[in-house]
Amino acid sequence: MLIDKLQALTSSRLAVVDVNATVQAAALSLSRPGIGLVAVCNGNGAAEGVLSKSDLVRHLANPTDPTPPVSVLMSSPIVSCGPQDDLHSVWQTMAGLNLQNILVVDNGARPVGMLDIRDAMKALFEQEEVQEQMLSNYVAGVGYR
Repeated sequence: MLIDKLQALTSSRLAVVDVNATVQAAALSLSRPGIGLVAVCNGNGAAEGVLSKSDLVRHLANPTDPTPPVSVLMSSPIVSCGPQDDLHSVWQTMAGLNLQNILVVDNGARPVGMLDIRDAMKALFEQEEVQEQMLSNYVAGVGYR
């Protein structure tokens, strides 16, 4: 299964802020339900970094500058995937790096979605259930009479 098959989920989880945005603007985006990571983009729309709730909490716990731009707090370089990447491979990357979310980018590094690991696991589980049912039907001879 390709990441593109989850486009409805990934696009609804996408939050983007400008590289010069304030921490408050990023916090507002992160406060929306289902948003766990914000893509930080340059003027051309290409992703330069990501800002997580954890990044924001670390800043609030030890603020060196009360109003830095998000570019100071963002994580970079980005771990990302593309719409044509295999979901199982992306899930393995996320699990291996302990990522809750991964940015989905197009060929120009512009964000097109955000994949949540729970959505990936649910889709993979449903895919396995379908394959198990097909195998069961095959063994039982269902549909071959």
